Amino acid sequence: MSHPTLKHENPGWPIDGGHRAWLSTFGAWWAMFITFGWVNSLGVFQSYYEQNLLQNYSSSEIAWIASVQQCLTYSAGILLGKVFDDYGPRWLLIVGGSAQVFGLMMTSISTEYYQVFLSQAICSALGASAVMYGTVGSLATWWKARRATAYGIAISGSSIGGVIFPIMVNRLMPRVGFGWTMRAVAFTILVGALIATATIRSNRGHAPTPFKIASYFTPLREMKFAPLCLAMTGQALGMSLELSIYSIVILNAASVFGRIIPGFLADQFGRFNMMMVCTTMSAILTLAVWLPGRSNAASLCFSAFFGFFSGCYISLTPALVVEVSPPSEIGHRTGMLYFCISIGVLAGSPIAGALVEANGGDYTYLKIFAGVTMLNGAMLIGALRFYINYSAKKDVAVLDDGLVNKE
Repeated sequence: MSHPTLKHENPGWPIDGGHRAWLSTFGAWWAMFITFGWVNSLGVFQSYYEQNLLQNYSSSEIAWIASVQQCLTYSAGILLGKVFDDYGPRWLLIVGGSAQVFGLMMTSISTEYYQVFLSQAICSALGASAVMYGTVGSLATWWKARRATAYGIAISGSSIGGVIFPIMVNRLMPRVGFGWTMRAVAFTILVGALIATATIRSNRGHAPTPFKIASYFTPLREMKFAPLCLAMTGQALGMSLELSIYSIVILNAASVFGRIIPGFLADQFGRFNMMMVCTTMSAILTLAVWLPGRSNAASLCFSAFFGFFSGCYISLTPALVVEVSPPSEIGHRTGMLYFCISIGVLAGSPIAGALVEANGGDYTYLKIFAGVTMLNGAMLIGALRFYINYSAKKDVAVLDDGLVNKE
């Protein structure tokens, strides 16, 4: 199935293959492994901090460490995206990788709450964010027809990281203690950062442009970009509600396939179409399997299938941004979209806690709210998809009329 040709598409820069493109994709896999893969594993520290290092602090205070780290990894892109557009990925990868490793090394010697917060939630998060935005922007410059497939392959690294890091931490902590566990994680991330820095390149030129506040509002007036931000924010909220209480390892393992297979199918049948289908399936699973389910079998079934379909949300999001963005603003607009997503991510855990508490410890309200929120996101994606198709057909009709009049 052919995709509608958008005005923003530039046929001059993506080459859709070759060793340089695949090498950048390989580096992107490692970048996603050390950034999103690590961020997806932060829940493993909650119980350790509560029982050991930060036992004098409440669970909610400790939860802010992981929440802020995850939120900042997304939201810092509102500035870092423009850095990519102006200067390319090189310095983002170098400085970002260094900051992430430095932050975790400082966490390994931290003994106070503020030290853990500054090193883990702030320093390492900003570093991970820089690596992520340098990677996501670069990958778009190498691929067009197989763009969603490339993103799916690269972002599957975050799923693998989300499986490996929790197991690694749980195995090392009793044997070598917190300090050396964090150092081992930092050294692992250092290896990934070096590989990413050595292999990721951009396939277009970059030149600094003046910083304008107005540039953050202009895209939000576009009928192709603003609904995308709204839909992705709603989906992020719904999914973060579910991830706040479910087995991260199982979901990450299932999402490995959910990030690669839908990406390949999206290049064949349409990226907006696949996002709409996967988000709808995630909502249906929530309302039809998770909501009434009471047995362990139902929980495992939900974890596996939800992990698969929700993986599409992560892998296709940057591909959708490229669909509705000019090449010179890919980093900037990706950062804007993820900033919106960070609102849903940050709000997820507090809303989940409030819904469970309001229902006397039962998860029914949470399940309903999460399912309906994701269903709304799917409908917005569907409406945006039809609007894009309508606009493309209208542009073609105008072009045809112009050619006829000239004749």
